[in-house]
This record gives sequence, C-alpha cells and structure tokens, in this order.
Amino acid sequence: MVFFSRVSSPKLCGSVVIIARKQQQCVITVGQRSISGKVMRQGLPPVQKPAPFPYKEKRYNFLRALLDPTTSRLDENSKLIVVEGPPAAGKRALAKELAEELDMAYFPSPNVADCYINKYGYDLRQVDHKLPESCKSYDENDFLKDPMRGNGSKAARFQLTKLSLRYKLHLEALAHILNTGQGVVMDRSPFSDLAYMTAMTETGVISKNVYNFYHQVRNNALFALWRPHLVIYLDVPVDETRRRIEARNLPNEKDSMLTTPAYLQALVDSYKKDYLKDISTHAEVLVYDWSKVADPEIVVEDIERIDFDQYNVYDEKMKDWRRINEWDWNNSRQEFTHSQHYLMAHLNVPPIHCNEIVIGAGDNKVRSGVMDETPGCKFAKGFNPEMGDKGILFKLS
Repeated sequence: MVFFSRVSSPKLCGSVVIIARKQQQCVITVGQRSISGKVMRQGLPPVQKPAPFPYKEKRYNFLRALLDPTTSRLDENSKLIVVEGPPAAGKRALAKELAEELDMAYFPSPNVADCYINKYGYDLRQVDHKLPESCKSYDENDFLKDPMRGNGSKAARFQLTKLSLRYKLHLEALAHILNTGQGVVMDRSPFSDLAYMTAMTETGVISKNVYNFYHQVRNNALFALWRPHLVIYLDVPVDETRRRIEARNLPNEKDSMLTTPAYLQALVDSYKKDYLKDISTHAEVLVYDWSKVADPEIVVEDIERIDFDQYNVYDEKMKDWRRINEWDWNNSRQEFTHSQHYLMAHLNVPPIHCNEIVIGAGDNKVRSGVMDETPGCKFAKGFNPEMGDKGILFKLS
C-alpha cells in the first residue's frame, strides 16, 4: 500500500513523505507519462487528437467504433480523480480547483433534494401532505434534522438512494472520459459510502440488518464500475471538523446527531481502516493533513510526480483501466455510455430479509394515485398534454 502524504502546514509543506511498499518501491522517473497541470503544459504544442465525441446526442455503435477507436482520445490526463474526507473538509473546493488546474471536468456530488424536482420543474415535496409517512420526501436537510425518523427506515432508504445517485454519476464520469478523453474530478464516490454506513451503524442510526443489506447491494453492483486512478483523502481532526461545521452553520447540521464527535470519529476510523486500505490496492492514494487548508498547487505538484504507467498486467493497481485490445475499450465505452440502465439494475436487490426499508403495498398504492395527479408525473416527459406537450400522437420516443 503506497501513501503519499504532505502536511498542510506552511512551515512543513516543502517536504513530501512517501511510504512505499516493501515488495515494490515507487520510483518516479523523468519523462514519464504522468498527469500534467497548466504550468507544466505552458509553451508546449497542443496534443493532436480527435474532437470529443458528442455522446449525449449521438449513439456510439459498431460502425462508429470502426472509425473512432476509444484510445485515440486518451492521454496522460484522461484520469478519474476522487477527493474524499469528512464533512466540511473542503472536498468540493479542492476538487474544483484541481479540475481547473488539470483541465479536467468537475462532477459535483449529487443531491437527493434534486430528485424531488421533476422534469417540468415541479417540486414533488408540495404533495407531501397527501402521502403516507413512509412515502413523504426525505432529503439532506431532513436526514440531518431527524436521522431516526421512521425508526431509521427513512435514513436507510436515503442512503440507498444516495448510493444509486453516486453510482449513476460514476457511470457518467466513465462515459465522459472514454468519449472525450478529458479527465474527471469528483468529490466522493460510491466506493466510499460504506464508511458513512459503518459510522451510522456504530452510532445506532441504522440497524445491523440494514447495514448487512447495504453490503449485499454494494457487493452486487460495484463490481461493474472502474475504480478511480487516484484518491485524495483530506485528513481533518474531529475537533477541527466540528469547528468548521459550526462556522459554516448550515441548516440542521450543527446540532445533528450525524455531526457529533462520536459519529465523526467513527466515520474517520472507517475511512482509514476500511476504505483507504481497500482502495489503495487498486488506485494511487494521496493523504493530506488538511487541518489547515493548503495551496492546491502543492497537490498538483504531487499528482504530477505519480507514474500511473509503472504497473504491469499482473498488478492489481490500475487493473480496471487495462483492456485486452482496442475492441475491449470500445465495448466498455458503449456499455458505460448507452447501457447505464442495465448496470443500474445491479442495485435492485430484493430486501427479502430487510423489512425496515420496505414500503407497504397500501402506501405504495396511495403514492401511485397521488403521483398520477401531480403535474408532469403521469406520463414520461413530452407526453403530458396538461404540461403543454404537443404532437403526442405522432411521437415514437
């Protein structure tokens, strides 16, 4: 396991501590194909490669694959980077700055609250008063305010929804890289959600039964995703995390049981003992003391020193990003781009032994009736005449 760690203190930030594996030392050589930032690229001629493929408008099929091989767009910056850390660590700010400096796309962490706005802009939370308790909306603010609502069942369903949203975003990030050649920086990934579930279990927010079911869903789905090239973990002491949470004073966060020292300590412990240990066998890991926010340029310099091509076909690291041949790349590109609904189906594990998250048939029937009467929800977008959709009779999709 290789950890690159640089402390954020201005007095000590000139040194880099590299802890290498006993069996294989990490050697950085001049002229390697590593990620390069704007400063390093200054004065160099632009790389000649095909323009990004418009994968959201056009379908990447067999005929296009004959003329448009996937690897023709990939270069040293075609990487997936994930920034992790406890709440209020500064993940989003660092991810944005890294994306800007490395000329990558920034994919922000998804919000459950956005799911309650339908495709016509109608806020579904307006019909909560018509729904049974089990079917009422439950977003990030509700989660912080009352994680024990419904004996923890709402929190359990919330976390499963969050996993689904992160899973889909990860698929979109992979599709973006393979179709455009542009790297992606994200804050949080579906691989780290287990740390939060572990902390919630240890602090009594959810039951062990829900935790075991979450494990089943996770194990049934995450195998289909390619793990990131690089994980950056921002290490912040619990007392400093609490200070930042109180300082930013977000609604319902400061006094939530999900921001207590006990919960935050359980979260940090799970991150370090479980997530970082596991992901480091597949990806490079940079760990920073972020108790004082450092200059992002320091992180960029460390990233530029990493040789992502040093591993061979027998190494676990970067295994997900090694394909057999060009057609293997093309097939993966097609799958991540146009078969996301099939991959998302891996999350649909029947909760046979987890009644806590099941919504009863009676409540579901009431919800279905209410949704049919809600503006823009009865039919798919484009097929709701009450919302002003025209030419419905002649539409095929």
